Amino acid sequence: MKKCVYCNAKIEGRVSKKYCNAHCRSAQQYVNIKNKEPRFLEVQKILRSNRKILKVYNKAGKSTVRADLLLNEGFNPNYFTNYWKNSKSDIYLFVYEFGFMKLNHQNGKKYLLIKWQSFMERV
Repeated sequence: MKKCVYCNAKIEGRVSKKYCNAHCRSAQQYVNIKNKEPRFLEVQKILRSNRKILKVYNKAGKSTVRADLLLNEGFNPNYFTNYWKNSKSDIYLFVYEFGFMKLNHQNGKKYLLIKWQSFMERV
């Protein structure tokens, strides 16, 4: 009698099965990645969090938000996936399709938030 590698439940079916169901297979794969690549998962978690925050604060496709508001939500501007430089040489950092650029205003630091547009594609 074979047992599931993840939960030790009895396995029914073909002889070569290692897991009792898809959940156990997925859970074991996550454990393996977590053990082998902890930094990857840490960065992936930060990027997902950043994307979620930018998405919430940029519903219109372009907006300006106080920096402290984003930072208090857990936004980490040091983690991004790509960048885009416009014709004025302003550099926007992107977390997937949501971009941001730090602005320094008289009344405090802010971020200009934008959404990726087709004209931004690199040639």
